[in-house]
Amino acid sequence: MTSTPEPVGGSGTSTGVPGAPPPQLVRSPLSDGEWHRLHPLTPLLRGGLFLIVVIGIVFANLRDRLVFIFLPWLAPGIEDEVGEWEGAGGDPIDFIIANNLYVLAGLAVLGVLIVLVAVFYTSWRFHTFRITGDDVEVRSGILFRTQRRAPLDRVQGVNLTRPMIARLLGMAKLEVVGAGADANVKLEYLSTANAEAVRADILRLASGRRLGMTSGAAAPRPVGRAAMLSQTVGREITGLIEGPEAPVAELESVVHIPVGRLVASHILSMSTLGLLVAVVAIVIGVSQGITWLLFGFVPAIIGYGAYWLRSIVRSLRYAIAPTPDGVRITFGLFTTITEIVPPGRVHAVEVTQPILWRPAGWWAVRINRLTGRSVADSSTDQFTTALPVGTAADVERVLRLLQPALPDDERALVVQQGMFGPGEGDTFTNTPKRAWWIRPLSYRRNGFRLTGDVLLMRRGVVWRKLVILPLARLQSLGLYQGPLDRASGVTNVRAHVVTGPVSPFLAAVDRDSALALFDDVARGAVREALADRTHRWARDETDAAPVASAGSTAADEAGDVSSGFARSTTEPLIPVVERPSAGERDETRRASESTPSEEDRA
Repeated sequence: MTSTPEPVGGSGTSTGVPGAPPPQLVRSPLSDGEWHRLHPLTPLLRGGLFLIVVIGIVFANLRDRLVFIFLPWLAPGIEDEVGEWEGAGGDPIDFIIANNLYVLAGLAVLGVLIVLVAVFYTSWRFHTFRITGDDVEVRSGILFRTQRRAPLDRVQGVNLTRPMIARLLGMAKLEVVGAGADANVKLEYLSTANAEAVRADILRLASGRRLGMTSGAAAPRPVGRAAMLSQTVGREITGLIEGPEAPVAELESVVHIPVGRLVASHILSMSTLGLLVAVVAIVIGVSQGITWLLFGFVPAIIGYGAYWLRSIVRSLRYAIAPTPDGVRITFGLFTTITEIVPPGRVHAVEVTQPILWRPAGWWAVRINRLTGRSVADSSTDQFTTALPVGTAADVERVLRLLQPALPDDERALVVQQGMFGPGEGDTFTNTPKRAWWIRPLSYRRNGFRLTGDVLLMRRGVVWRKLVILPLARLQSLGLYQGPLDRASGVTNVRAHVVTGPVSPFLAAVDRDSALALFDDVARGAVREALADRTHRWARDETDAAPVASAGSTAADEAGDVSSGFARSTTEPLIPVVERPSAGERDETRRASESTPSEEDRA
């Protein structure tokens, strides 16, 4: 089950292969720049399961007839019913029986199966992929050929999915997340060992490493197919109990979510409260003779219950841990999904707390990132949840992974003032009292704070929310003002980032403070974008000196992050200056327009 697919039209070595990655950077034989095929059992999982469903439907429809043929004593009165069917005619099975066409029917079924197997096999033969030093390419299709390409310098993450049946067979699905809508490249399916090795190779190549650490481990001894199958099934069953991922050098997971807390967090939600109200309404309505409520609401309640249970099962085995290639997030009980988000791929972070969670002190963390999926894809939400439910200490650990450049004192301020709200010595710029009527409940909490490399937005009372926006990932900042806002001397601020569950919007901000924020964010975003190197997050020692010397001038002009933090003890990273003139603002705008877009930097 862990055999390596043979290369297509090549010898399987990277010698003389144009575009092949450096051999010292890759571990898997599938990463040699040659075209390879997927796992031989791929047609079984992609099309064979469909055949099993069809056969199941056929057998369900022929249940009574099969019972009459093989188990007649289980249904004594079924013989009369079968006689009535045969006398009525019109049934293809009755026609075959009446005309004694058993052999012809069997040959027809066999022919259909042969055609389907031939189609699946041909589709597998034409479905190939290769990994070069620059991109991951996939070719598929028999009559209509399709070729997809994911440049490694724009990889937003690599997801490893283990469906229940596939993982028992020792197989997994690899998905390379691209920088665009519906831009992902999928390798389904590979053996679990090959998928993990290929994932590591892709992340290693995308990180910008030039030299790799050659592995000194001896090659494993070949084993027989029977022993290999036994080891695969045993390992995957053990993975269902202990977890799917091998330990990393860092902590296994910085956050542990008890099952009781996970279940309680789903129960303590507004949707559950609405469900209870609907159940009470149905009970009262049925007791009053309004029976149509059963047909109108019961299916919806059953559907919500299934969604509620699926959400809990999907969030089980949650783990988040740092790795050399980014943040590794794992979740799922039966179908396990492991995603690695490289540094710099998080565009916005939101820490939120519903009012029903407040007595327990629970919070959730969501992020905006490029998932490479279409907007209509319902599975996008599961790739934007960094912490389903956790305490304030859990949130601080997760923020340490998602925003590692944030200093410890700033991180403590985010937790104390940003999450729990204004207190003594509040450093946020809040809504002025004259505009309390725009946000009557939350105007004391509604505010922003700009640090060296992030913009913080705090709002909400019923749903407490704190939005963290890295300036290097910020696309633009807009100010919006309606007639009522103009009368109160306030404006609305909206930051523009990639689409996701996080809404970086803040209302009722003092007009002068918003204008000053606009100018400071414009300068800070340009500086951080020029100093950002997270699209190639790994550099070895041989490249460090040339890069440092060549980029020193640009880093000084852009306000390098590390030097900025070193200077923060004596002077602020963003100095307080007078309002720039119109010409200076135009120059800043032209500099921001010349900065490459996030999709180019991704």
